[in-house]
Amino acid sequence: MTAPHGFSVSRYAPERGTLAKLAARDSVVRRLDWPILLSALALSFIGALLVWSATRGRTELNNGDPYYFLFRHLLNTGIGVALMIGTIWLGHRTLRGAVPVLYGLSIVLILTVLTPLGATINGAHAWIVVGGGFSLQPSEFVKITIILVMAMLLAAKVDAGDQLHPDHRTVAKALTLAALPMGIVMLMPDLGSVMVMAVIVLGVLLASGASNRWVLGLIGAGIGGAVLVTALGMLDEYQINRFAAFANPDLDPAGVGYNTNQARIAIGSGGLLGAGLFKGSQTTGQFVPEQQTDFVFTVAGEELGFVGAGLILLLLGVVLWRACRIARETTELYGTVVAAGIIAWFAFQSFENIGMTLGIMPVAGLPLPFVSYGGSSMFAVWVAIGLLQSIRVQRPMTA
Repeated sequence: MTAPHGFSVSRYAPERGTLAKLAARDSVVRRLDWPILLSALALSFIGALLVWSATRGRTELNNGDPYYFLFRHLLNTGIGVALMIGTIWLGHRTLRGAVPVLYGLSIVLILTVLTPLGATINGAHAWIVVGGGFSLQPSEFVKITIILVMAMLLAAKVDAGDQLHPDHRTVAKALTLAALPMGIVMLMPDLGSVMVMAVIVLGVLLASGASNRWVLGLIGAGIGGAVLVTALGMLDEYQINRFAAFANPDLDPAGVGYNTNQARIAIGSGGLLGAGLFKGSQTTGQFVPEQQTDFVFTVAGEELGFVGAGLILLLLGVVLWRACRIARETTELYGTVVAAGIIAWFAFQSFENIGMTLGIMPVAGLPLPFVSYGGSSMFAVWVAIGLLQSIRVQRPMTA
């Protein structure tokens, strides 16, 4: 239909305002998964309070500034959210084309850790000190790279309509590309990160529709590899001690079993409602080592009690539930596989972190997603949220 003088009616249609555009059904804001976003933000801000409580009296760590770790945790969260926004803006499909570059960059970074530029923190030579009190742990970003490179390979022919499932050759290529960075990380040694990566690979294979023979073979290879590594003495002494303390918590309560025992005391003393924020005796007494990072859940258990710790579990559950929904509703295998890899990552790392504070899992030096202090881990999990949101935003709209 045209207006008088042959002009299109659309030329005279009023332009939608900014608020109207944001509220439109097809806007990015409306299509975001808000439950997963708000839950992740809530976890990060709860983490800020727990990190603050664990570090405000640690003058040997905070240089006399009780707000040091609080501000840095909030800064890391802000940078993480910015990375999420950038990931959504680029889109997971655009990143699909950049996977070879990202993979190569990841290999370079983790190889750099093995050079004199690498630094040892908490027994793992897994860090690059960049100055100004900041350090980078490349293995956190390798988790994302493994997800993307495997998804790119496994979904290529399926999304193109050439195959119903990935063939054996494609699966072999994907596993080879995943094994290379995992092998390098193992040399650091960073056994905790390798465990997470192995679970990611397993989750990706299951979601891709690859033959069950590959899944069973991978599980068997993992068990065999663990036995071989132990038999050859490839584990460091501190890693062997962690497993020994897990198997027998009473082995050396003042030595290798100290962390786990103190963590259980802190959580057990919290009761239903906890001692109150900043009032936990184990936390203020600084009895739990690495409480702002690996053992941050003990602060929640002691000071916020069963209710506060349960809230963290609930929020993590919402993140996983919404991620599962995103994986199920996407129309492309690539998106499903990426989401499945993130789900496997978040689920296992959360279970391992909380489990080691309760004494039901060995201490593996893994942060609690969104909650623990740490720049690299915070940036990585928010990039993962950006990938999930991109998969959600870019799916076809239904009528």
